[in-house]
Amino acid sequence: MENWLIWVILAVVVIAAISVYNGLIGKKNQVENAEASIDVMLKKRFDLIPNMVESVKAYMQHEASLLNELTALRAQAQSGGLQGEQKVALDKQMNAAMSRFNIAVENYPDLKASDNFVMLQRTINEVEEQISAARRAFNAAVTDLNNAIEMFPSNLFASRMNLKQRALFEIPETQRENVNVGQLFGR
Repeated sequence: MENWLIWVILAVVVIAAISVYNGLIGKKNQVENAEASIDVMLKKRFDLIPNMVESVKAYMQHEASLLNELTALRAQAQSGGLQGEQKVALDKQMNAAMSRFNIAVENYPDLKASDNFVMLQRTINEVEEQISAARRAFNAAVTDLNNAIEMFPSNLFASRMNLKQRALFEIPETQRENVNVGQLFGR
């Protein structure tokens, strides 16, 4: 009878260990999948940048440095080899540049009236929404993984599996500020 009880306890421990291990692998894979989704959306964004730059060059000659910055950021992203933290930093730089670009566009009414530019801007907005959704999915997966890495008993397995906490995609501090609506309307 005692041997039977030992085997049952041993089986429960082995099943629990397998469950924790498989759970950690699943969480790691979810993060990698979410990161790949962000990469796909960012590639879409970067593929639109040359079209955007070409369509605004004639109008925005004074904004050449901003257009060059967007092109350089795109080239950096397309070069490959960026790891998680580097992707987060590049995304923050791209968001800042795109915000400055959208503000600069306001100074060119002829450009805003161009059908091609309006269509391009609409497409970019859709891609930005998709990137935002992909970031939310990534952050949820990373939070789930980070929790598992820190919580007992999965933290015991995570350290042996060499799993490290991942950084979340966060918006830059400048985008957290409240919008001054009066300033938008010239008041």
